[in-house]
Amino acid sequence: MGKQLFIAEKPSVAAEFAKALKVNGGRRDGYLESDQYVVTWCVGHLITMSYPEVYDPALKKWSLNTIPFFPEEWKYEVIGSVKKQFAIVKGLLNRADVDTIYICTDSGREGEYIYRLVDQMAGVKNKKRLRVWIDSQTEEEILRGIREAKDWSFYDHLSDSAYLRAKEDYLMGINFSRALTLKFGPAVASFMNTKWSVISVGRVMTCVLGMVVRREREIRSFVKTPFYRVIISLPVAQEENKGTVEAEWRSVEGSKYFQSPKLYKENGFLKRETAQELINYLEAPLNPEEKKPDCTLIKIEKKKEQKQPPLLFNLAELQNTCSRRFKISPDETLKIVQELYEKKMVTYPRTDARVLSTAVAKEISKNIRGLSNFAPVGSFAQEILSQDAWKTIAKTRYTNDKQITDHYAIIPTGQGLGAYERLSGVAKGVYEVICRRFLSIFYGPAVYKKYALEFQVKTEHFFTSYRMLEDPGYLKVTGMPQESTAQKEGEEEFAVDETSFLSRILSGLKKGMLFEETSYAVKEGETSPPKRYNSGSLILAMENAGQLIEDDELRAQIKGSGIGTSATRAEILKKLVSNGYLSLNAKTQIIKPQKLGEAIYEVVAVSIRQLLNPELTASWEKGLTYVSEGTITSQEYMDKLQNFVARRTQGVKQVTNPGAIRGNFAGFEAFYETSRKS
Repeated sequence: MGKQLFIAEKPSVAAEFAKALKVNGGRRDGYLESDQYVVTWCVGHLITMSYPEVYDPALKKWSLNTIPFFPEEWKYEVIGSVKKQFAIVKGLLNRADVDTIYICTDSGREGEYIYRLVDQMAGVKNKKRLRVWIDSQTEEEILRGIREAKDWSFYDHLSDSAYLRAKEDYLMGINFSRALTLKFGPAVASFMNTKWSVISVGRVMTCVLGMVVRREREIRSFVKTPFYRVIISLPVAQEENKGTVEAEWRSVEGSKYFQSPKLYKENGFLKRETAQELINYLEAPLNPEEKKPDCTLIKIEKKKEQKQPPLLFNLAELQNTCSRRFKISPDETLKIVQELYEKKMVTYPRTDARVLSTAVAKEISKNIRGLSNFAPVGSFAQEILSQDAWKTIAKTRYTNDKQITDHYAIIPTGQGLGAYERLSGVAKGVYEVICRRFLSIFYGPAVYKKYALEFQVKTEHFFTSYRMLEDPGYLKVTGMPQESTAQKEGEEEFAVDETSFLSRILSGLKKGMLFEETSYAVKEGETSPPKRYNSGSLILAMENAGQLIEDDELRAQIKGSGIGTSATRAEILKKLVSNGYLSLNAKTQIIKPQKLGEAIYEVVAVSIRQLLNPELTASWEKGLTYVSEGTITSQEYMDKLQNFVARRTQGVKQVTNPGAIRGNFAGFEAFYETSRKS
């Protein structure tokens, strides 16, 4: 019987497989070996696609005459820096005494691509190949993955989509970047006052650039509109409890200002004078003998509201949370959660799912039990176990096999806690956030009591609402929200401490109550511009690209496919920053376009505008999903891709006056010049 070869994506992962397989000795150069097993590793990618000049030396020089370029037979080559390890891996894959190969690269499209290229370049023949698919690096999960490994042909469609994704990026990048650089590069270089300018574009990268530039231009063109609200203050005294209730005027049917052109929405006015006019009307006696009109409580509603625990983290949601809470970039978040994964502390990070699988839900008590001795959340884990709260999780919205493609949500394994103290401060924080989100789903909802009050003075109505937290539920685990007197435009809603005097006053209010000593005030506000993306919100926007698409049919068609993938979005953002197209503030994580980025935006807008649209980018991603599912063939996808690249490249080549693009730069040139001087 021959030996079994296990090939992982990284040395650290290979070490975990060796440990699980009890391959303790036998350390060699680039692999480990025992009597039964051989364990080796890639170093990330070992193989890359060849540049055009490998196909034809004439293609090294950029020329409009040699594009569009479509290889008839794709060429690949070993990356120079890892040639030694590839030679070792190639030798092991083809060793006569190895009859079975276990493919243990990361369980996803990119991991599949890494091994398939190695297998192709190594010329492996007549070996049994089994694919190991795991969700964490715990010994238990590794051994399960080995036991349940499937023939690699089961993943052929996934492999097809991986190859196509790489070919798509290659063809768009090579052809579009060359075409745009040759046509518009001189104009951009002149504008930027540089010797030359390479215009780098891509299927995903350019779309993200478009999102940021459009948002920035919305902010620049935004004109603030002042508005004026009328607030009534109502003194309340009940036994020893005294306080003030405030309510906001709104225009409702019957109001003297109902549907008036003087209104800013229904809760304010465009001019202060009109707001004061309303106050004068409200304070004026109904007749000379009467005092100021009373205010009557005409409606009081009391109801319970529940807020359920949020779904579990996928990578995008975790990156967004960490951007806000720890002010770290999506790339930094991914590095941290990858480190936690490699230390066996959390499950596979590059996932789009926010739920558990049914199989995992049945065994989830193991994860919880492992956290019972983790001080920050141990008491919660113990409480969940003591109440058997985990036993029903398979029947809730937190478990759904249909919402899982490759991997379930990011959760703590309950193992590897010995490594916790050696983590950085931020990494500890990220791990704790994951733990708290996970444990929170085993708790009940937060329960609020909400009061909605409506008052009337003459023909006018005032509204306010308050809510108090009666039962924190899952908030005990995740932390109480920081809300005291948070005001929302159009509605005042206050969070009230259950023991406060205002809580006691509210509970004593009755319909029909009169308030005599009322006072009015005008509160000025102003409309706010759209918010800039931060690194986390941009990642979420990429994941939820369908929300940016107005066409209902197309939005439904691409549902579940965003811009890029969980594995690539952070790297795309990082590349846009390193190219000088976007800036990322390290302290705030706010993203803005750079001058060069806006110039590239204008070039693409007049040449290959579709690259700026989320519709196109998300539909290509959806197409790759169809390939991985076997719904369409690789050839169908490639035919569509080559047709698109050929037509758009030809369109760029036909531009007769590329220098005219300088006129498009004038719109934002003045902005950057003013910013520079200030």
